[in-house]
Amino acid sequence: MSDAAARPAPRRVAITGAGSGLGEAMARRFSAAGDRVAVVDVDSGRARAVAGELEATGAEAFAFSMDVRDDAGWSGLREALDARWGGLDVLVNNAGVAAGGRLEDTPMADWEWVIDIDLMGVVRGCHAFLPGMRARGAGHVVNIASFAGLSSVPEVAAYTVAKAAVVTLSEQLRVDLDGSGVGVSVVCPAYVRTRLLDTFRAADERQRSLAQRWMEQSEVSAEDVAQAVFDAVRERRFLVLTHPKTRWFWRYRRWAPERYHRTMARLGRRLRGG
Repeated sequence: MSDAAARPAPRRVAITGAGSGLGEAMARRFSAAGDRVAVVDVDSGRARAVAGELEATGAEAFAFSMDVRDDAGWSGLREALDARWGGLDVLVNNAGVAAGGRLEDTPMADWEWVIDIDLMGVVRGCHAFLPGMRARGAGHVVNIASFAGLSSVPEVAAYTVAKAAVVTLSEQLRVDLDGSGVGVSVVCPAYVRTRLLDTFRAADERQRSLAQRWMEQSEVSAEDVAQAVFDAVRERRFLVLTHPKTRWFWRYRRWAPERYHRTMARLGRRLRGG
């Protein structure tokens, strides 16, 4: 068998929020494997820059600018992928934002902003592409959540709630898609150095400073997470915990929930200086 015959056919991959950070790292990882990548981002300049760099390596890629809150944008992306590649094999719902603050400290406008992007952006992406995947009996959906979606983290109420909903949505999809040939992965990273703070909203500058410090201290890179996502799609693995410490915390939370709660509550008091 020739090398060409042994090589798997390139997948058609679309990644939202792929103009920077984790999305960009995933675009590069899938492209390096020979996959065709749609670089989707609300910032058209960043999307074009990343797609252009991928094309310069000989890969097949194109940029598409859209806001994940826009139903017409999702329809346009689906039509563009159908026209260019005849469909989609892997959808990575990655675009996201964050806001700091406890529930009562977070303005309703910020709640709506986070929920509409972090949760409903995922819902809209799945709504746009799952019918085609189900009809073909093949495909994979990757939803980027957060470890905050598995464990309440102090003072990021809106973000934690939105990401917890993404985890639950992914669990629901896994049940509903069972036997369809369509796989689902939910990825729950902790802090990674990305551009998330570019759009971060918080009334208290202390919350931004804490997030910045934790991101800078992270020993896990965007490229590490991108590799974990790539492996999860290949292995059709559902839950992806990308940080070694969170794997321990996940077990701690499940096995000793009250002790875990007290640990998080103490952390919250400490962050508030109490």
